[in-house]
Amino acid sequence: MAASDATVRHAHAATILQLIQALADYEKEPDAVEATVETLQDTIAFAPSPDASDSATVPNTEPTSPARPARCLLLFTPEGKAVGMALYFYNYSTWRSRPGIYLEDLFVQPSARGKGYGKRLIVELAKQVVAMKGGRLEWAVLKWNEPSIKFYESIGAKALDEWVGMRVDGPGLEKLAHLLD
Repeated sequence: MAASDATVRHAHAATILQLIQALADYEKEPDAVEATVETLQDTIAFAPSPDASDSATVPNTEPTSPARPARCLLLFTPEGKAVGMALYFYNYSTWRSRPGIYLEDLFVQPSARGKGYGKRLIVELAKQVVAMKGGRLEWAVLKWNEPSIKFYESIGAKALDEWVGMRVDGPGLEKLAHLLD
């Protein structure tokens, strides 16, 4: 079974949640998932039908918005089992003055790895970036995840060694929002 035999399409919330939980289990954070079917339905822009999108163009989906900034592609085996996902959102390059895609999470079930499914999902996203005349496809990877780092390097990705990831969340985010009050 090859990746070309699989189907890639925009996703439904219940399936996304199952894959998010599997990703959290893989990253040894099974209790960190706060997502629910309802919160995913409220925050992801979905495709209007389950038909596979024409990957040569930007997909016909609900528009993104501040409340629904994300999209998610699922990869289904020929038997119809969802085994992979690419959850992403659009970003922007100020220096290039062009849009892009930020891949928030790429996950393929461990039992389905080695079949080209992860590459297929990234290729679908790259096609979307090219179709929208975008400037880049980017993502972050955990430093300990050597198999993924090697995979990403094998498809031409380069580590951004000069950049440091930064984050404010939880109580720190609430505090920052009221810093000047």
